[in-house]
Amino acid sequence: MKTLLKIQSSLFGANGHSSRLVDEFAAQWLANNPGGRVVTRDLAQQPVPHLSAERIQAFATPPADRSEAQQAVTDYSDALIAELQAADEIVLGVPMYNFSVPSTLRAYFDHIGRAGITFRYTASGPEGLVKGKRAYVFITRGGFYSAADDTQTPYVRNFLAFIGITDVAFVHAEGLNISEASKEKSLTAARASLAALTPATARAA
Repeated sequence: MKTLLKIQSSLFGANGHSSRLVDEFAAQWLANNPGGRVVTRDLAQQPVPHLSAERIQAFATPPADRSEAQQAVTDYSDALIAELQAADEIVLGVPMYNFSVPSTLRAYFDHIGRAGITFRYTASGPEGLVKGKRAYVFITRGGFYSAADDTQTPYVRNFLAFIGITDVAFVHAEGLNISEASKEKSLTAARASLAALTPATARAA
């Protein structure tokens, strides 16, 4: 049975444009993958704690030396990683907040980027250990941004590649706050891209 991990980060929950797009993607994915399942992680409803010195120290402490509190921190991170590892494909909804990704998504990345677990350092450089997965990223923005001003796409792409996920498709919906016409035009284009992506999922099954 194939599994899709759906990660939402909009502060507006299911009403956010990025959430609606990933929900539409998940519905199409299920239609193309009978018997598959979708696991949802809503980072606005269940935010991942931001990193602190104590949490980083818990990750760095050998298991035999961890306190009860440190073990609880690592167990939480391990559960997020296990959820990611169990998924065949991942879809992320990423709205732009103040020129960046939501801080809750950054906190999630901080908890799944673990040395020796999701990546390792080798003599030839870092190696991602989360392999054989495909990711789809839906980025929504109120304005229009040139490639030079795009801080989200490179960050998400580089992080996913760092942990081993290099098969990534991006869909952008921009100008959502410019006007109603601009919003509808952009969302229509995003949905067309979504429809073009989902058949590839079925062929790969």
